[in-house]
Amino acid sequence: MAAFVLDCLFCLLPSLLLLVLSLALRWPRVSCWTRLAVRAAGRRLWVIICLILELPLDRNTRKWTEETGSPGTDILSGSAQTSDRPMLICKPTALAKYLLQHCGSLARPRLANWPRGDPHLQTLSSLLFGQHRDTLQFTREHLLLRDGGTVALDWAVGTRLGEVVGRKRWEGRKEHQSGGKTPGCFTITPPVLLLIPQSWGGITPHLKALCHLAICQGFYVVVFHPRGTAGSPMTMARMTEFGDPADLEQAIAYIHSCHPSSMLVAVSEGSGSGILLSYLGECGSSSHLTAAAAISPVLLGQLWFETAMPPIYRSGVLFHRKLQLSRYGSSFRAVLDVDRALSCSSIRDFEETLFCSSVHHQRAPPRPPTSSLNSGLSSGSSSPRGLAPSVAWGLGERASPAQDWNSYWERNEPLRDADEVAVPVLCICSRDDPLLPPTCTLPLPLFQSNPYFLLVLTDRGGHCGFSLESQEQSEGGRIGKEEVEEGNWSHIVVLEYFRVMADFLKGEEKDGPTGEYSHAGQRSRISNLAPPRRRKATMMRRPRPQVSGKIFVEAEEENFTWKRSYTR
Repeated sequence: MAAFVLDCLFCLLPSLLLLVLSLALRWPRVSCWTRLAVRAAGRRLWVIICLILELPLDRNTRKWTEETGSPGTDILSGSAQTSDRPMLICKPTALAKYLLQHCGSLARPRLANWPRGDPHLQTLSSLLFGQHRDTLQFTREHLLLRDGGTVALDWAVGTRLGEVVGRKRWEGRKEHQSGGKTPGCFTITPPVLLLIPQSWGGITPHLKALCHLAICQGFYVVVFHPRGTAGSPMTMARMTEFGDPADLEQAIAYIHSCHPSSMLVAVSEGSGSGILLSYLGECGSSSHLTAAAAISPVLLGQLWFETAMPPIYRSGVLFHRKLQLSRYGSSFRAVLDVDRALSCSSIRDFEETLFCSSVHHQRAPPRPPTSSLNSGLSSGSSSPRGLAPSVAWGLGERASPAQDWNSYWERNEPLRDADEVAVPVLCICSRDDPLLPPTCTLPLPLFQSNPYFLLVLTDRGGHCGFSLESQEQSEGGRIGKEEVEEGNWSHIVVLEYFRVMADFLKGEEKDGPTGEYSHAGQRSRISNLAPPRRRKATMMRRPRPQVSGKIFVEAEEENFTWKRSYTR
């Protein structure tokens, strides 16, 4: 009998243990300890995985803090900030103060902690995974360019019908919270949002989430795809250089002609900022854009290509670039060494092989018979790339490959014409970005001296991540539930920034035509009078900005008026 009882207890022992464990977890203190133990074990396991994959665990945040002083000092007010709040680094102007007063998402980021807040997990999820993968619908247009090439424009035509109810609820909640109307939700001419993906092309889940949120707020959304990316056809053997804004300029002119009465704004993702910043610098006051934003931008292109990237990210970028090149490899063999480009193991070598003539001369590839892709190219032309004389004249200095790596960046550095930018640009960066150089290399003096550049710097967010905290938050050992706004923090900030910018410019316009920035009138007059800028054949090399030892300095507010003066 005793043996039978022991056997029954032995069989019921696992169930009894589970019952005791479930009862113990109902106790708040035990539940908190268990959660902390699981989190600590998970963090140790993730550290081991990062060491195996050679992913960086420290982005030199402490070193950056020691060089620049207190990381929580606001240059506008001089007050200390907590580490959870982002920093707005800019020149003290009326626009900066208006933005701080009316853009509430800047003060309450609620960025996610580990594990959702890990920079690598955020980066990989933004590039590979997303909840809006199949909910958006696009219609594609192919735009024929002046040189015979084509670019693709994807217009977002809406979401699934099941999300209409959620959209109306979102609009009603925003109307109640903000006390005003978001741009385009209740107007006849909604604003147009132009999205520029990463330089290797394709719409990432991060960009799809921004499209979804912008559509819910009433924007017209269009995605710009450079040549040969996202499945767009190649009609000539010519690829877009990193900082060549010629194709984007023609696309913006076309979009403006389709919606001439709508406000046109643009957002770039990651390395897509190269052509956006170049466009703003080359066009100056002739730009059709009213405002622009860049999420995790590449501000110094040459430095980004020369900085070693973690192997897993470098392999992914090279895979996409080589896949695009191999798709039209037989046609590109007439103008570059395709085999050498496909064998490159670094992003810099790949870019140099494509666009620098010094690499082309090392090994001249044989010229195959002219295919249907490059049948329109003139073989008897004197242009090194076989372009027709009229096309080569239109391209200017970019009709020929750059002589070497340094000369390539003299004409393609994104901030080479930063002094000519006449459109407010909001840059959102994170200190733990695994794809960009350390934050100590940021051109901070540019943001402190140029009133059109604003930098929002956060402690965490990864590359195009900036995930918000989940609804369950741990505070002092207690688990409390509070309503947290879903979505991506950078998306919320960008769209709210455009709304605040529109309100600010309307206020400036009401002040009268006394030289203030006129959103509708003066910009159109400048756009009609100013001819498109043509880059000179010879350029002065722009010195790389140096970061001073003390950057958070007190500055007196200047009486700056938001003009778009004639600069061309």
